[in-house]
Amino acid sequence: MNDSDNPEREPGAKHDSKPTEKTSPSAMMEVDAFIDSGLYNARLAAGEFWDGVTIFFRRFRPYGFNRAIFEALGEAMTLGTAAALIMLALAIPSSMEVARNWESQEQFAVTFLDRYGREVGQRGVLHSDAVPIEELPDNLIKAVLATEDRRFFDHFGIDIVGLVRAMTENVRANSVVQGGSTVTQQLAKNLFLTNERTLERKIKEAFLALWLEANLTKEEILKLYLDRAYMGGGTFGVAAAARFYFDKDVRDVTLAEAAMLAGLFKAPARFAPHIDLPAARGRANEVLTNMVQAEFMTEGQVTGARREPADVVLRQANDSPDYFLDWAFGEVKDFIIDNRLPTRSVIVRTTIDMDLQRGAEEAIQFFLRKQGQEYNVSQSAAVLIENNGAVRAIVGGRDYGVSQFNRATSAERQAGSSFKTYVYAAAISAGLDETTVVRDEPVTWRGWSPQNYNRRFAGRVNLATAFARSINTVPVKLARDHLGGTSPIVSLAEKMGVESPVISHHTMVLGTSGMTVMDQATGYLSLASGGVTGLRHGFTQIRAQSGEVLYDRRRDAPRTEQIFTPEQVETLNRMLVNVTEWGTGRRAALEGIKVAGKTGTTQSYRDAWFSGYTGNFTAAVWYGNDNYTPTNRLTGGRLPAQTWQRIMSYAHRGIDLAPLAGVEDSIPASPEPSVEVAQDDAGAPFEMFVLSEQSVRFLSSLDRKLANLPELSEKEQEVAATR
Repeated sequence: MNDSDNPEREPGAKHDSKPTEKTSPSAMMEVDAFIDSGLYNARLAAGEFWDGVTIFFRRFRPYGFNRAIFEALGEAMTLGTAAALIMLALAIPSSMEVARNWESQEQFAVTFLDRYGREVGQRGVLHSDAVPIEELPDNLIKAVLATEDRRFFDHFGIDIVGLVRAMTENVRANSVVQGGSTVTQQLAKNLFLTNERTLERKIKEAFLALWLEANLTKEEILKLYLDRAYMGGGTFGVAAAARFYFDKDVRDVTLAEAAMLAGLFKAPARFAPHIDLPAARGRANEVLTNMVQAEFMTEGQVTGARREPADVVLRQANDSPDYFLDWAFGEVKDFIIDNRLPTRSVIVRTTIDMDLQRGAEEAIQFFLRKQGQEYNVSQSAAVLIENNGAVRAIVGGRDYGVSQFNRATSAERQAGSSFKTYVYAAAISAGLDETTVVRDEPVTWRGWSPQNYNRRFAGRVNLATAFARSINTVPVKLARDHLGGTSPIVSLAEKMGVESPVISHHTMVLGTSGMTVMDQATGYLSLASGGVTGLRHGFTQIRAQSGEVLYDRRRDAPRTEQIFTPEQVETLNRMLVNVTEWGTGRRAALEGIKVAGKTGTTQSYRDAWFSGYTGNFTAAVWYGNDNYTPTNRLTGGRLPAQTWQRIMSYAHRGIDLAPLAGVEDSIPASPEPSVEVAQDDAGAPFEMFVLSEQSVRFLSSLDRKLANLPELSEKEQEVAATR
């Protein structure tokens, strides 16, 4: 139809609309049918293909005995894949150890001086001791390998044959009589790890041994091992040991002397010839026997060495501060690398005071010998820092010769109630003070309901009383209700100098996070120094061998930070003094000296602490066992506090006493006098008087007047403390 045929349209009129195109219903049905048929045919084809595949492989299906074999192989592949993934996960921490430039540490040669400029030891491989392995006596190499690792040139870093043999002998003897570690594994431990006896360390050691074997030659591994092993007497490496014991170059040692040196690798404390020459000669005789059994020598060749054992240079028993030097060596290496100093052969003036070092060592030895068996505790560690930040003493364990693992700087142990200092410090920083009242009552936080040991609650208590009595519910309430969680506590602990990773978990307010003794001493130092952090240091000067001063703390000291106001420091000082005046740390009290501190005891009595300070010194003391076995109900208020008191009594002899800000005139207590059942930090209940401020002042005055009366025995003190 055209326009002329439309009677309703005027001639000449324009028409803008276009005819609408509509899709036919039959076309839509065709598309739908095409899609349906296509999907059906694809599914049918896939099914036919899969049937063909299964029919093809069905001919390989085993039956009977063959099927059992294939099933076993399949399970083995599955388990092998899982094991490979587990091994990969375990290898990741080991790979992180070798990420740094580990070879550069062999280039360090450091001579250490004490605070007065007297030489106290060396670390690293000195240039005079750098003897190429091809120049070492053949007898020395054979003696070491015969005793330490006979199959050294045959295994791949882990000696399966030797491990099985050692396990068999140990089972037969019902004790550990042989070790299965290879020279490579021992080198991996010396280069990258510590002597801590944990499964994690053994796993890392195995992986690192494989890495060393893949990246170094056998000769390089052996050379590093001979240069780095501790040989007793404060010496490291066979060259230094030959000079120390025999006063001769290692190239010139005889067979008898080589056997004596080889006997030192596993037990330098027991067989050091300058301490026990008969034991050293007996051990050397065993080494000679090992050489014969390994067929490195004949009996006739070693007979002369048996008949004429080695003599040694007469020396006094060495009192080298080895734990301190190990820590200082690490600090110096990091400083040299970070600051890109031009030389790595240096002379370092440290902060160690040998008199204080010996005093700290004697205190720990005294209490371990006297009461270690009674409390089933075998190890202790301590750090002493002058309040200007100078580290004066480090005791990393009972005996360096037996174990070089530094428990003062490397062992992260749960802090227990001694961590509450950081919780209360965060609360004081947030605006609370010692008079703030909190209810000691049942509390639940994220499904966790901590209890006081005696299952009793004191009701309304101020922060001073709650802290001194080590009440558990109050710090939980402070973190939950006043601090908004644990993040402020973690942040403050880091500012106070805690380098161990503090896990931000709600249970950490009661000290479940691991810390080192050095961490504790550094954290408390920030309060002892008036709220300043960043003061701790282990050396004051670094000089090149030429005499050039590369670093001087008086000129190059790093920046410090004021993290507490004077008022906050005074408040915390008063609260910490309460602990030693009438709280859980009374055994740490010093005559005529105000002591601020905190006890700590962890779950199952695995760790016991006392950390505290005076106006002059800060110290932290820890007791426990390397294998984490519980002690016999040892609390922080006993051996740790007593050891701390003994160390500090020695440290304060003949010095000008500095005051603690805010604690000379008053000791705050609970607002109302009462008698309540208290608890120490591990829960031992005792009745205690909560006195008014006036009563505390009166008793303090009376105590000073009675100072000349005979001292009570420990038993009498315990009886008095319960009344």
